[in-house]
Amino acid sequence: MTFSVRWPDGRVVDHYSPSLVVHDHLTAGSTYPVDDFRQRAATALGIASERVRARFGFACTSAAATLADIDALAASCPDASTVTVLRLHPPLPQES
Repeated sequence: MTFSVRWPDGRVVDHYSPSLVVHDHLTAGSTYPVDDFRQRAATALGIASERVRARFGFACTSAAATLADIDALAASCPDASTVTVLRLHPPLPQES
C-alpha cells in the first residue's frame, strides 16, 4: 500500500508499506507533529516487516527503506512542524 504525505516544505511524497497495517496507525486527512508521525510510521512499518518475515522468512527491505526515507525527511524538518496524511491507498474494504 502507499500513504501520501505532505511534508512541512510542501513536498508530497508517496511512502510504501507491504501491509495495510498502516491504516491502524495513520488516518487520511489527519495532521501529525513530525515526531509523532515518524513514530507511528515506524511502528506500522515494523509490524508490516514482521508480517513479511512470518510469511516469507525474511524482513521486508522495502519497509526499512521507507522508514529510512521518512527519518531523513523528518530530520530536515524544523521543530514544531507537522505532516499531513493525504491518502492511504488502497482503502480498507469497509472504507470503499
